[in-house]
Amino acid sequence: MQTYSLTPKQADLRALASSSASNILCYGGSRSGKTFAFCDFVATRAIKAPGSRHAIFRRHGVAVKQSIGKDTLPKVLGLKFPDLPTKWHEQDGYFRLGNGSEIWLAGLDDKERVDKVLGREFVTLYFNEASEIPLSSYLVAQTRLAQSVKQVDGRPLPLKTYVDLNPTTNAHWTYRMWTDGVNPDGETPLDRSKYAHMVINPLDNADNLPADYLDNLRSLPERQRRRFFEGSYLADVDEALWRRSYIKRSQNLPQLARIVVAIDPAVTSEVGSDETGIIVAALGEDGRGYVLADESGKYRPEEWAQRAVSLYRTYSADRIVAEVNQGGEMVEATIRAQGANVSYRSVTATRGKVTRAEPIAALYERGLVLHVAEFPDLEDQMCVFTTGFDRKAQGWSPDRVDALVWALTDLFPEMVVRKPDAPIYIAPRAALGATRSF
Repeated sequence: MQTYSLTPKQADLRALASSSASNILCYGGSRSGKTFAFCDFVATRAIKAPGSRHAIFRRHGVAVKQSIGKDTLPKVLGLKFPDLPTKWHEQDGYFRLGNGSEIWLAGLDDKERVDKVLGREFVTLYFNEASEIPLSSYLVAQTRLAQSVKQVDGRPLPLKTYVDLNPTTNAHWTYRMWTDGVNPDGETPLDRSKYAHMVINPLDNADNLPADYLDNLRSLPERQRRRFFEGSYLADVDEALWRRSYIKRSQNLPQLARIVVAIDPAVTSEVGSDETGIIVAALGEDGRGYVLADESGKYRPEEWAQRAVSLYRTYSADRIVAEVNQGGEMVEATIRAQGANVSYRSVTATRGKVTRAEPIAALYERGLVLHVAEFPDLEDQMCVFTTGFDRKAQGWSPDRVDALVWALTDLFPEMVVRKPDAPIYIAPRAALGATRSF
């Protein structure tokens, strides 16, 4: 019979998860064994308390079903409890174990499904890849951590929340709660005794990973290497145009006067190519800008065009704005192929990225732009985008920032109008003297 054992770091995490702390965070690099360990702990708790109910969340329903439901959790159950009857209920999205316990899977972006899940009470909540999960969704789910259930030995099973992620920035709600010890919503102190965290990185799981994979992580550009190999939260870069403190959030939208979808198209979608930046932003009647969505990613031309047109219709946008430096007329033709009647405007970069971005960063500093949700990848780019940014040296292009700048430039044209050059005075010819000729 095939068995498995936890790595030393996973064993340390198990000890932490079994401590008196009720909120356990594990962050670190890619493929370090965080998800496998937490699925082990959830399954073990489900076995220890018959009739108990547990939930595993990711931002997207498709992701939690594919990554957890069809991969990690069945592996854990098959290895650790090979004789345990389990049944997957596809329609409702949960595993029912032979002892009556249930493990529910849900994407927090699927309102219908998550409402069904959150109509129940749970004794364990596990938030997988929390860098993608908004704080508001996390807080709503916490209200359902309320099931009272006993273990087979008669003792109550304590309520537990597990959270994991590849760390993003010091401004992320996980860092604020577990490291700073404050509630990100109101900066009120949290009870530190209820929060515990630790780091697990790929080298801690080296026996289960190909050596080439670890070498690839080591060779990533600095920003990605720190996140996916070293497992470090990112702080502000001193020379960056944006500071974390500039980025404010609000979910209370005023009436919106204009909405735009901005695109910074990538040339290709091949491995190693740049992303296509796609940002939706609006101008409120209160005079502020609102960033509504970041749908950037690696797309083929027809894919980014289809996505942009879909966003244009979803948000009832006034215009699609696209940079055409690299694509020329092809950019508009690609968009028109997906939506012939959309309002479209092309823009051409005649000045450097930093020059274009500076007035937009100034809007943020003045509190004139708000984000309606957390956009970790966009905000990472903003806060490492320096005045001396060198694309080749960094190994990546700030495509999300570029799209953001184009969107807000369209909404705040007065911020970026170039002042006319002072008129050049040319003296009358007679006043120049006989020794000068032109």
